[in-house]
Amino acid sequence: LRAALELFTTQGYERTTVDEIVDAVEVSQRTFFRYFASKEETTFAVQEMVESRFIEELRRRPAHEAPFEAMRRAVLCAWNSIGEAIEEVITVDLHMRTYQMIESTPSLLAAHMRRGIALENQIARLIAEREGLDVERDPRPRVAVAAFSGVMRVTGQLWGKGVDPSVEALR
Repeated sequence: LRAALELFTTQGYERTTVDEIVDAVEVSQRTFFRYFASKEETTFAVQEMVESRFIEELRRRPAHEAPFEAMRRAVLCAWNSIGEAIEEVITVDLHMRTYQMIESTPSLLAAHMRRGIALENQIARLIAEREGLDVERDPRPRVAVAAFSGVMRVTGQLWGKGVDPSVEALR
């Protein structure tokens, strides 16, 4: 994964081939595709890990917490260990460069937005469940998640443009 992301961020996502990735880590294409369905999946692997950690934390939040408080605390709890989790796979600097690459590559930005919509839907369902609401009939969970997601999106963009790549800078 690290080799793929290094190649993507140094020579460009579109210009990097799966052959170059497998050559860099001395595995076959077959082995690569056993772990990743595509180059795109490789690009978002760490982000998927981060999102999963947030969802886990949101599920653990006490039922009495209001939706915004639950989402905020889930992010804070996830961030307490996210730097370590990212560093287990790639450096935080490489994660930031990957984020910048995603934001500047049209095909990846489109995939990023699709993934964001899917994540928002998942969070809205969790919030609706916590609040005893029908997410299909009551817009409040989706509105709350959309507002929260907007804050998170701007935070991520500011972090991606910043000079401090640390997870602490996200706070």
